[in-house]
Amino acid sequence: MALLLISFIAGVLTVLAPCVLPLLPIIIGGAAQGTKKRSPFLITASLATSIVLFTLLLKFSTAFIDIPQETWSIISGVIIIVFGLISIFPSTWDRISLKLKLTAKSEELLAESAQKSSRWGDVLIGMSLGPVFSSCSPTYFLILATVLPRSLAEGTLYLIAYALGLSLVLFLVSLLGQKFTRGAAWAADPNGWFKRGLGILFLIVGVFILTGTDKKLQAYLLEKGYFNITNVEQKLLEKALPQEKASDNEPVSMKNYPRYREIANPSGFVNTEPFQIADLIGKKVILVDFMTYSCINCIRTFPYLNDWNDKYKDQGLVIVGIHTPEFAFEKKRENVVEAMKKYGITFPVVMDNDYGTWNAYQNSYWPRKYLIDLDGNIVYDHIGEGQYEETEMKIQELLKVKAKVSDLDKSDVLNSRSPETYFGSARNRTLVTSPTGVSGIANGVITKPLKLNALSLGGTWDIQSDFAVSSAMQSQIAYRFDASEVYFVAASAEGQDVEVLLDGKSLTEQQAGEDIFFRDGKSYLRVQEERLYSLFRSTGKNESHDLELIVPEAGLEAYTFTFG
Repeated sequence: MALLLISFIAGVLTVLAPCVLPLLPIIIGGAAQGTKKRSPFLITASLATSIVLFTLLLKFSTAFIDIPQETWSIISGVIIIVFGLISIFPSTWDRISLKLKLTAKSEELLAESAQKSSRWGDVLIGMSLGPVFSSCSPTYFLILATVLPRSLAEGTLYLIAYALGLSLVLFLVSLLGQKFTRGAAWAADPNGWFKRGLGILFLIVGVFILTGTDKKLQAYLLEKGYFNITNVEQKLLEKALPQEKASDNEPVSMKNYPRYREIANPSGFVNTEPFQIADLIGKKVILVDFMTYSCINCIRTFPYLNDWNDKYKDQGLVIVGIHTPEFAFEKKRENVVEAMKKYGITFPVVMDNDYGTWNAYQNSYWPRKYLIDLDGNIVYDHIGEGQYEETEMKIQELLKVKAKVSDLDKSDVLNSRSPETYFGSARNRTLVTSPTGVSGIANGVITKPLKLNALSLGGTWDIQSDFAVSSAMQSQIAYRFDASEVYFVAASAEGQDVEVLLDGKSLTEQQAGEDIFFRDGKSYLRVQEERLYSLFRSTGKNESHDLELIVPEAGLEAYTFTFG
């Protein structure tokens, strides 16, 4: 219930956020132009409906995975500009209607929609703003990235509460605009200065949205410390939702999981025909492993899983990989199939794109392993890397076999002092060259010396929820890390060679990760497929360095840095 109340409060506070301030004239102006009492209600109700529908559509429809946020801004901006032009030039609209030989009824409806803010005009204005408003609240992104995948019903409820809080305040604001103009002849005249002025206002706001100027204005206001409502929301969330943390050696109580959980709402199967865990109970010991192919912590467990599969599959063990994506591109079947081939995984893998099985196990971590005995009871649960010997001994105990424990690389994974660092607005909490938690165009300048664990983006970037994409030539990424290994989750549809510098110099052969290549004495990373890339490796100890990536072209999608 705490998040439900916070979601509503977040909606109320969003009206004061810098991302909404440039759009308030549309709400006030749209209501002021209306001659019907229902105008403010329809605009705000349509806006709230648009936010909910847009979020659900974007989250759950794979057809929209590759559509960038800026596309929705273009659609919104064009609609608002059209309304502005029609308000400025009403007689031109009449001539166009006659030229197109619209029927009298159609002409009447269209003209009324554009000039008098009829019901359909109000709905269209409200609906066009939904995607634009859906970009400026930490609570909104918490709902989008965490709650919705866990529970559609609960997530939708929180989303509706957020939209209600936002639309309620906007409704009150729009009422003031309508009250101001109601009964005034100068406000009702379609050719008068008032409506033409509102048309110009619509036009300006539409251009702002199309060019990303609204985001630049927002960034300016945040940099100056004005209207930083985001901090208020963050504090509310920190109090109500303390972050869950786990180490590799954290013991997990099994009392909440006495029985196995069935595979739920799978999106597909890799290396196998469709099956259920119930089909295996009483026949096999089952190791359920939650993974995602761009997670370095998961990747480091793959050699152990493959070894156990080879050693024990003929003695009664079945490993079931549950591939639950962290990023949208990990939902694509061809990407998962290719990754499983790359890492030599031949055991069954279930595509859990809708988090159905993840939620059934009430999981929160990548990777995580559950061992299920012949009776269907979960008798072992381990979070993260490590404890491979203990896990294998438990497998042997359940299978009632004795064998030498796998003699793989037993060197302990160094505890990196640099945390996983995200580029997308939903989680880019260490970004220093533009406001955190804000989607849209950002222009940054990298300053030195670099701060430890602080992400800097130089040049022009389009920051979206899950990632940041370079929008111009010769963009830069800079990060000072303290770790023994550095990995980069990225993609580029056209493919490009990114120059990699360490402390201002090219990498050496000893420092280069497995995805680095050399040309003319310089070190490069070829980015194309949507996957995790290895950039840097030390001689076995944590090291502190400045890492710089020189991105030569637009179109590089940067998701996250991870460290070992």
